[in-house]
This record gives sequence, C-alpha cells and structure tokens, in this order.
Amino acid sequence: MSDNSPIIHSLLETDLYKFTMWQALFNSAYNDNEAEYRFVCRRPPPMPLSALKAAVERELDHLCGLAFQDEELDYLRSLRYMKSSFVDFLSIFRLQRRFIRIEVNGDALEIVARGPQVHVMFFEIFVLAIVSELHAREWPQQAALAEGRRRLADKIAQLREFESEAAAERDGYPFAFFDFGLRRRFSRAWHEEVVTMLKVEVPQFFKGTSNTYLAMKHGLTPMGTVAHEFMQTFQAVHDVPLRNSQKAALEAWVQTYRGDLGVALTDVVGMDAFLRDFDLYFAKLFDGLRHDSGDPVEWGEKALAHYAKLHIDAHTKRLVFSDRLNIEKSIALWRHFARRAQTGFGIGTNLTHDFGPQFPALEIVMKLVRCNGRPVAKLSDSPGKTICDDATFLAYLRSVFNLPA
Repeated sequence: MSDNSPIIHSLLETDLYKFTMWQALFNSAYNDNEAEYRFVCRRPPPMPLSALKAAVERELDHLCGLAFQDEELDYLRSLRYMKSSFVDFLSIFRLQRRFIRIEVNGDALEIVARGPQVHVMFFEIFVLAIVSELHAREWPQQAALAEGRRRLADKIAQLREFESEAAAERDGYPFAFFDFGLRRRFSRAWHEEVVTMLKVEVPQFFKGTSNTYLAMKHGLTPMGTVAHEFMQTFQAVHDVPLRNSQKAALEAWVQTYRGDLGVALTDVVGMDAFLRDFDLYFAKLFDGLRHDSGDPVEWGEKALAHYAKLHIDAHTKRLVFSDRLNIEKSIALWRHFARRAQTGFGIGTNLTHDFGPQFPALEIVMKLVRCNGRPVAKLSDSPGKTICDDATFLAYLRSVFNLPA
C-alpha cells in the first residue's frame, strides 16, 4: 500500500514518561549531560529494514520541523507535576536534525542520536513509531486491519466475559489496564482506533494511555513515570559512585516530583540488586514498583516479601506489570495478586500491533548506551533484554552490584 502521509503529526505524540524524565533532567544539575542513544532490532525482521532508510530520513526531516502547539502546551501545564519553567522551554523547542544520523549496515538499519541528553532523549519514541509504521505499510493493509479488528473484538469479548468475575471479587482490588503500545504500533490511525474502542466498550477496565497526545484528545489519563534511561544516566554522572547510582536516581526523582509519579522501575540491574537499594526510606516514599522483565509472578512475590520485611502494608502499594502482556496474562496476574496489593497492567504490542503471525510486529528499542562519554548498561531480569556495547563495563557493573556473570 502506498501511503506518503507523515507518521508523526504532533510532538505530544510520545510516551508520557519521556516528558517526566526530560523535566527531571532539565531541572537538575545534570542538564548538560552528553548522551548517545542507539536503535536496536532484537530479532531479524521479516523484511530488511535497510530498505526503509530513505523513508525514515524523510520522516525525521518532517519531525524536526514540528513545534508544540498552544493547546498542547496548555495541556501539559494542566498536569500538576509539570513545571511551568519546563513547559516554557518546550514552547521554543525544536528537535535538531544534526543530532541524529541513519546508516545502512547490510540488511540492518543503524540509527544513532548523539548530543545533549536533554535534546536527543526525545527522539526515541518517534524513531520507533516511525520505523514500526513504515515497516507495517509493506503489508496488505485491508487484510491486516480485518484481522486486527477481529482480534480486538475478541479481546473486548474476553473482558466482558471477565466482568462478572471482577465484579464479584469483594476482597481484591479492581482490575485496570492501560495502553503502552505507541512504540511498536501498526499505525497512528490504528492506535487511535484501538484506544477509542477500548474507551467506549470497556471503560470499567481501560484506564488510560501512555500516548500523551491521545490522552489529551480523548480525555484519558496519561500513564507513565520513569524508564530505564533515567536510572542508567546515573551510572555515568561525575559525582555519583556507580554503586550508588540507583539510590541517586531514586532520590533525584523524589526531589523532583515530591510524591507524584511514584512507581519505580526495578530491572535496570535486576530486581535483587534493586531491592538491596530500595530501603525503608524509598519503599515508603514510592507508591509502588513496575515489572518489565523476568518472571512476573516471581517478581511480584519478591516485591511483596520485601514490603513485608520492611513492615509495610502491601495493600497500600501498587504492582504495575508491563512486560509482553496480553489480556489473558494480565487477568491471570490480577487473580494472583489482587487480594494482596493494588495492581495495574500496561499492555503494549498486543493492543497496537496484534495482527497474527502473518503480520508480525518488530522487536525494536532505542536505548541509552553512553552518557558523558562513558558506557551505561541495562541488565534487566531477562537475558535477551540486556543492553550494553562495552563488555568490560558490563562485567564491572555486575561486580559492583554483586551479580553473577
């Protein structure tokens, strides 16, 4: 199918946590960090991404011509945790094309954003959405959309069937899920169709989206707090010893948001190492934890045991799950944990790019790999999700945090 319309229409069309992390760094002592973000395709795609180079170049040219609109800035100001000084900065902000380059390496597409971190960090979600949609435009669109709508209808039917069980649960917390699917979506139009359908058909369960633009447009709650890059940044700032990087990142977050956006991400160097740093001080200050790798039940049990060890009532905390979820897995996790803690489920690709095996989604990320000229790493609790291009630093990080090789 031939479709030459621009993929990104608004700078607000990114995940909320890009704004929250951006603001935290912008208003900190680390706003002069230099950083490098690198695009990675985790599995070989059905067709060579190298063929998309010219189209990606055009999309980035268009992206770098966009500016925030007044209504978008007003929306950001309406979020109580967004500071007026930061929104004022956004009013004059433009992404600079010179900070991002694209090259071809065989069948692969290499995309690197390098420059001031408070600038280049904003490329990530746009790049992923652009590559994902350009790739999806190669499929037969009508056949794909027909299958996608059939699968979406099945999800809604599954949720309606589950409704009586959820309503009958008197001792547990409500089931709630949200859309985390911007970065690997099939298309901008399909993403909006999914979000609109879920809002209309299952509002009792569907509680928001990470897509800040769609949240504004459809009156939904924008969802998200922090991602790996924020925690990784503190592995490479000049005044923080590596062993203290997690605590420094958590403290910087607390000082910025003063009780808002209180869900911490646990798997930058793995759950066990995270919990060693997540002491009584942080466990009381943060509202909960987010799972993004490893076995979710094992992770949740570790979290609950940690709260119990600290004599914190887990009923006052929230466990947010966001790793490769679908409706069925989310309901199963809710059944397991709903009577012991509040839960939430961020579902991504299974909502916005579920078209069956004949139309597979790309497994793509764009991660921070260097900051201030030093390597950084994401170890995670799933080996396939480890990101680091410096084996020596990776070994050193494992040693510092007492992790197995």
